[in-house]
Formats: sequence, C-alpha cells, structure tokens
Amino acid sequence: MLRFAYNTNGASNHRLEDALGLIADSGYDGVALTLDHHHFDPFAPRLDHRASKLSSRLDKLGLDLVVETGARFLLNPREKHEPTLIHPTEDGRDRRIEFLTRALDVAAICDGEAVSFWAGRPQEGVGVDEAWSWLVEGVGQVVEAAEERGVTPAFEPEPGMLVETVGDFYHLQDQIPGLRLALDTGHCLVTEERAPQAAVRECESDLGTVAIEDMKRGIHEHLFFGEGDMDIPAILDALEEVGFGRLVCVELSRASPTAHETVPDALDYLRSAERVSPDA
Repeated sequence: MLRFAYNTNGASNHRLEDALGLIADSGYDGVALTLDHHHFDPFAPRLDHRASKLSSRLDKLGLDLVVETGARFLLNPREKHEPTLIHPTEDGRDRRIEFLTRALDVAAICDGEAVSFWAGRPQEGVGVDEAWSWLVEGVGQVVEAAEERGVTPAFEPEPGMLVETVGDFYHLQDQIPGLRLALDTGHCLVTEERAPQAAVRECESDLGTVAIEDMKRGIHEHLFFGEGDMDIPAILDALEEVGFGRLVCVELSRASPTAHETVPDALDYLRSAERVSPDA
C-alpha cells in the first residue's frame, strides 16, 4: 500500500499544530511541510530547537516528513518566489541557498525523506546560458550540503520555470549526479511532455519524492481529484508497480479555506482509487 502525505500549503488557514493534527487524524502517513512565515519560519530564532520540537511532535503523531520550499513571499514580500537560484544578483542567489540550507537542516533534524526545490524563472535581461550556469552552481552547493546532512535533495521541474520538464531535469542531473527528482505528476499533464504514469515508470530509480493532485491538460492549476484530466488510478498503479515506498504528497495549494474537509476527503479518494487500480 502506498504512503500518502498532505502538503501544508493546502492548510494555510490552520495553525501548524492544528494542521498536523488534522493530517494525522485523517490517516495520512506523513506531511509535506512548506516552510513559511506562518508554518515553521526557517529564519526565526532557535531553528535547531524548534526543529527538534517539530520532530518530537511528528513522532508522536506518527507522521513522516518531506520538506517543501515553495513559499511564495517568504524571501521577498513584493515578488513571488524571488530571489531564486537564478536571480541576477549574487546576494539574491545566496539568499535562496541560505533558505535551502536551512530547509536541509530541518529535514536532517526531523529525519525527513527529502527536501524539494526548483529553479525559478529567468528575469528580464538574463540569458538562458547564464541562468543555467547559476543554476548548476547553486544546485551543486545544495546537493553538497544535503550529502553532508544525509538528506535527499529532490529537484522539481515546474511549468514555466527554467527547468520545467523531466527532460530538463535529466539535463541538470547529468551535471550534478547526486540530484534526485521531485516528480509532480500533474506537471507532466501541463507540459504534455509525457504521461504522468509513464514518467513514474521511466524515472523509477531517480524518484526522491512524488506529488499528486488533479490538473487539466495544459493548465497549471492544482485541482481536487476528479476535477481534471488526470488518470489517478493509473498513476497509483505505476507507483505500486515500481515499488515506490516514499511519501506521495497531495498538493492542493488553493484548498486552505476548505482544508477541514479536503484533507480527509483527498485521502479517502486516493484509497478508493487504489482499490480500483488495475493491479490492486
């Protein structure tokens, strides 16, 4: 049976303590914790102490952990997701690396399965070659820090970013062999590069973490299951087939107002879909 987690970016109206309780009570095996100003601020004082307390709480609740780094305005209150690893200033790139290093620290203290991160979009005036050079340099530093901490660094292709497809990921991995893939299955449907279930099978040996939700073909919008074009049973079957034992993380980033219902409903849907999958 697959192990499911719920991403806290879909429970942002809840206190973290309450969100963790809701996730655990709903029957999930883990949590995908999006570090943010309201859900475990990585820049607040006493990071190690707070992470140790979080680790104890997760143990008590029986939840494993993936650390997510997709907070929108944590590093810049006026510019979404900036600065990134391909920011045009060295200070900006260093700020992102500091954030990712702190995320690795949280994962190490909490014995997390992976830290997921991504490239960003090139800003105006930044050439593709220059952006790739900065990306390789920054990701190399993150992977080195991850190896020192015994944490899995998982890189997520994001539609519209410098690395947006699985193919782009492998181009990056060719230059940084220690990198693993954070596969958001919905993104495959957005870019239409390959079917989500095909990506699971092709990337079996490189999967560091997996995210799941519903999406409509070609549209980057996270939807509840049954509202898009994803063949959820086929994806779950592929994950079972390759023996994926890490957390499969539900990412419904727009569902916070209804999280009290969406969190349990999402797991109910997935467990039902598992039962009807071809090899179930």
